Amino acid sequence: MNKTIVLASALLLASVATAASLASGPSASSPVQVAAAAPEEGADIRISLFGQPFFGERGPLLADGVTLVPLRGIAEKLGAEVSWDEGARSVKLRKESSEIVLTLDSHDALKNDQPLRLEAVPRLVGDITMVPLRVIGESFDTIVTWDEATRTVAIDHLQSLPAVGSYDNYKALLEKAGQSRSGIAVSAGSMPASEGPMPVFVTDQLAKTAAPVAGAESPRAPAVSATKEKSEATSADYSKTNTQVEGVDEADVVKTDGTYLYQVNKDRIVIAKAVPAGQMSVASTVTFGGVFRPNELYVDDNRLVVVGSTSRNVTAEPVPMSNSASASPAVSQKMIAPIRPVSSAVKAIIYDITDKTAPKQIREVELDGNYVTSRKIGSALYLVTNKYAGYAYMTKKVAGSEQTDEASSSVPFYRDSAVSAESKSVDFPDIRYFPESPESNYMLVGGINLDRAEQPMDVAAYLGSGQNVFASGQNLYVAVGKTKALPTAGAAEPSGSDSAKRKIAPLSYETNTTVYKFRLEQGKTKFVTQGEVPGTALNQFSMDEHNGIFRIATTTGEIWRTDENTSKNNMYTLDEAMKPLGKLEGIAPGERIYSVRFMGNRAYMVTFKNTDPLFAIDLTNPSAPAVLGALKIPGYSDYLHPYDETHLIGFGKETAEIPLKGDASDPNRTVAYYQGMKLSLFDVTDVSKPVEMFKEVIGDRGTESELLHNHKALLFSKENNLLAFPVTVMEIPNKTAGADSVTAYGQFKFQGAYVYRLDLTNGFQLKAPITHLTEQELLKAGSSPYNNDRNVERVLYIGDTLYTLSKGLIKANDMTTMQEKGSLPIR
Repeated sequence: MNKTIVLASALLLASVATAASLASGPSASSPVQVAAAAPEEGADIRISLFGQPFFGERGPLLADGVTLVPLRGIAEKLGAEVSWDEGARSVKLRKESSEIVLTLDSHDALKNDQPLRLEAVPRLVGDITMVPLRVIGESFDTIVTWDEATRTVAIDHLQSLPAVGSYDNYKALLEKAGQSRSGIAVSAGSMPASEGPMPVFVTDQLAKTAAPVAGAESPRAPAVSATKEKSEATSADYSKTNTQVEGVDEADVVKTDGTYLYQVNKDRIVIAKAVPAGQMSVASTVTFGGVFRPNELYVDDNRLVVVGSTSRNVTAEPVPMSNSASASPAVSQKMIAPIRPVSSAVKAIIYDITDKTAPKQIREVELDGNYVTSRKIGSALYLVTNKYAGYAYMTKKVAGSEQTDEASSSVPFYRDSAVSAESKSVDFPDIRYFPESPESNYMLVGGINLDRAEQPMDVAAYLGSGQNVFASGQNLYVAVGKTKALPTAGAAEPSGSDSAKRKIAPLSYETNTTVYKFRLEQGKTKFVTQGEVPGTALNQFSMDEHNGIFRIATTTGEIWRTDENTSKNNMYTLDEAMKPLGKLEGIAPGERIYSVRFMGNRAYMVTFKNTDPLFAIDLTNPSAPAVLGALKIPGYSDYLHPYDETHLIGFGKETAEIPLKGDASDPNRTVAYYQGMKLSLFDVTDVSKPVEMFKEVIGDRGTESELLHNHKALLFSKENNLLAFPVTVMEIPNKTAGADSVTAYGQFKFQGAYVYRLDLTNGFQLKAPITHLTEQELLKAGSSPYNNDRNVERVLYIGDTLYTLSKGLIKANDMTTMQEKGSLPIR
């Protein structure tokens, strides 16, 4: 069985203890002299280098659960130059643009002048320098994996994707993508008749999820996981954005640095001084010219990064009114003015905010396409976009005329003001493609090191778009779904050519997800490898990386079917080379995944059709995932959040199940309708018997919260027993029991923030609802909610003050008494 060997490093930024590089001055202590390793210390470990056995000056050594190997021999085999600085007692390794500095007996290392932390210190064993293996391998573009059965560490080259290469090949790839998307032609009658009305919960939820916003095991030689699950979205002094992975920041519409609030407010950024709460004021407002519209932002020390959308005009030439040979000269010589296409682009603008009253723009970068996501790890910012690739080619096919700039109009562009004010193209020889991808889109990944203004943006372009993205501290994973129709037996083809009369048997589809893995390194990305699993992933929370193992939850089949192709839910694990390790398939047939949360060696999965099963899954042995226990209750959770190691919070909807009338084939059939918003606190101390300790239902059918599809809307602090989020409450007046009230929608009652005290003794206790709407605005709203500048979007805290933010107001309340301390209108 292949296991990933999670060795020493923190290479890419946060945890890849990268390198044969340490940077400290001479160590005050003498070198650690380690006696020759006994067999149990790693002497039985074998090393495979690019498929061939490697033998160094001595055998490997295990120290602190980390595999150490002789430095010079393996570094030189990898093509790195090695030099020794006797005075500093450090060793420098260099290969092309990569340079690593390691210092004996020190955990501190440098890679390209950036500090890194090693899991185990380099040391002398006799007169041989021993260093963490992963550091060396990952620093010089290799992948390191562990085979437990043979106790072999394998070092292999990174996988490479094929290049598009030329415009002709680009067109051929687009044609192939179009054919794979078209699938098999079917006609009316191929779909089985419905067995009654489609359950309301399906249509409601599918609409929301179709485009979601998105430990050391046995002698492995790695130890600590590169990523840690976020159990809380806060710090001791002020709250931070609720993110999926600790140390991996996600952009949001509101941030704070503990003194100031930074808010995306319509087409501007508002910087407000929030402390003291009774004297809040607007420090400055950042506006933008042209067509730029801000979407999200990051705040880092004295830097503000604004991410938004913009556009640029694309060249288009007139086309003939007719290409027909029979057309008269008067017609054929006439030209039709083209519609000037506009290409969308994503722009990130970096400001120096040392002076909060006068932010100073210092740089801007642009990537063609629509915004998918972004991440910030330390000083490295990564942007991911999708751009439709076929416009110029498809236009030419329809218009029937050659365009001289057709090829150049078909490639993606980017711009970096640190290099030039002009846009630059990524040409076909530099564009890679995902084989067999059905998507005729480009995925662009741009990375910049914010600490190095002189370093150009690193841009990689791939033909074949990304759909769901997960980022750990070291790696970026992009999931791309591929669906194909399977052959069906028994489809009779009647005589005649009228395709509308063809009788086609019901189609079955097979969907797989290919996951592409990219290494993140100080603002640069490198493609590592790829893997494939059956089914589709719901969103970023369906993916995770732990101790080098990639885990992913998927749904296969179709929920409406009742045969062997009905929906099933699955868990897969892949090693660091994205090779399959283990699988757990066939969970909750007939249902689909609504939410997933990975917490260390466990995963929690919520599926739903009529009830909400919460499954606890054991991932301690990645080769053999297993269900530990399950809990079936009404309702479902759209989002799961850790409370602590043995409790988690679910946010979703309550449901009510009623008989489905008129189905003679199944008189006992029921259908579930979602009701109000539901909060659940689950106890998973005994994973074989999960328990719903407490639950809270807010409002009636129609009650909504951004939290249900955007985790960044949550404020949670276990230390402060604090839980808060924005919500729009709908209530049914004079509600009575019965089927009519189950299917009825409520009337608008409230918009604002619900603030709870949450603990394991008393559960959810509503401290206060906070609204920004005046009595007049509530009355004017009538029975339906509407977009209003006073709709609360985020809740955060600084010290003992709770802040709620809408586009028209910032309000401050005492976090203990909930008394208002001040407010600041935003105009």
